[in-house]
Amino acid sequence: MRTVSAFKWVPPFAQGLVRDLRVRWALEEAGLPYQVKLIDSADQASADYRGLQPFGQVPVFEEDGLVLFESGAIVLHIAHQSDALLPSDAVGKARAVTWLFAALNSVEILIQPLAEVDLFFSNEEWAKLRRPGVVEALKERLGELSARLGAREYLEDRFTAGDLMMVTVLRILRHTDMLDGFPTLKAYKERCEARPAFQRALAAQMEPFQRPRA
Repeated sequence: MRTVSAFKWVPPFAQGLVRDLRVRWALEEAGLPYQVKLIDSADQASADYRGLQPFGQVPVFEEDGLVLFESGAIVLHIAHQSDALLPSDAVGKARAVTWLFAALNSVEILIQPLAEVDLFFSNEEWAKLRRPGVVEALKERLGELSARLGAREYLEDRFTAGDLMMVTVLRILRHTDMLDGFPTLKAYKERCEARPAFQRALAAQMEPFQRPRA
């Protein structure tokens, strides 16, 4: 049985964004069963967990003795098991993988600094000074992505793991109105979020957060 680690609780600003969502969504799209191992801060710091995930993060993915960490690597592993996430032809597969890496290395890398400034350091003077430059760089990158997407429904000619990763990255901007300036990207994100597999994955991640805290 496949097992995915996830947090028992996170603050509201992170709920629905924790990276195990990417793995859950991939598994739901692929129609692969899995179970969840909920962890807390004590588990994160334990030697056992650090033996699986050296940085103490989630998710950890376990499957028949294979242990993986890093959401991109896990999603790619799952995608190789299902043509729901990767085309069967070599060219289509390679292009989908390119978009998966682009989401992490070309887009998230510019979104994450804005989230950090806004959600963790908004009252710091240095953050107030840095934010305009972060926003300017991000707008340029979102414009490039929007231009490439154009009138397409997805980044390629069908939904792939590249779209899955890109949308989870774009969702980090939910605390802002940044996507209002890029209606093509906003509609793309909402279109992918409407997929039943995403809705199941999101509901599953949110369920523990809605339980009364001990």
